[in-house]
Amino acid sequence: MPYGKLFTESALTKLVTVNTLRKMKTDGEKFVTVALYDAPMAAMAQKCGVQVLLIGDSLGMTVLGYDSTVPVTMEQMIYHIEAVARGNSKSLIMGDMPFMTYASTELAMHNATRIMQAGAHMVKLEGGAWVADTVHKLTERGIPVCGHLGLTPQSVNKLGGYRVQGRDAASAKIMLRDAKLLDEAGADLLVLECVPSSLADDISAAVSMPTIGIGAGKDTDGQVLVINDILGLTEHPPKFSKNFLIEAGDIPGALLKYSDDVKNGTFPADEHSFD
Repeated sequence: MPYGKLFTESALTKLVTVNTLRKMKTDGEKFVTVALYDAPMAAMAQKCGVQVLLIGDSLGMTVLGYDSTVPVTMEQMIYHIEAVARGNSKSLIMGDMPFMTYASTELAMHNATRIMQAGAHMVKLEGGAWVADTVHKLTERGIPVCGHLGLTPQSVNKLGGYRVQGRDAASAKIMLRDAKLLDEAGADLLVLECVPSSLADDISAAVSMPTIGIGAGKDTDGQVLVINDILGLTEHPPKFSKNFLIEAGDIPGALLKYSDDVKNGTFPADEHSFD
């Protein structure tokens, strides 16, 4: 089928907001997120029905050549958020807050303002109970927030590497508690990264905000993958990723295939998940 027709059938027709995603959770409808970093990919993604565009600090490794997300600066994030915003008109744009840019509530207020003014509709930050007060103050002042639990890449040096989190009963209990605290604080979304599928299911059922999984099984409300993984550009791809370019044959087809597979529940499969 020609891409023009496929895009017409898949393209977003209305602006995606936090209310859109909450209704999708209520209705049991899966939504799609892609982490990407430039205007052309942003324009392509919304044509393929991608509801959320994440400008992740993953750009440190996928674009800038760092070995972690820790070196990424606010200036680098703002540069890429502005680029994505110029290519987008319908998807919800979410911008990561880099390492230590929200270490205090006052610092978080300042840097979240910069991210929103660059074109984001929401900020994302990592952490559990310790960021709950900051989340409350940001949302109280009109800045939507996405939390991030499980494998939190900015803490890789403390975690001792990129490892699945929440496998034992004690850590699973803490993660569930933290998710509820973020929900109560007013967070609008929650990313769950590299956690057992059963725990992600329990968290998704326990909170009112929609959840987005990456290596968290199929029962979260949405899924996210990095564009580099979708297109097979990662030298050592993680278990939770899939190269959609192999099957689709080209970039538009890969994005359409990823979007369709998330929406119909084909992706992620068991081989992309953790017990």
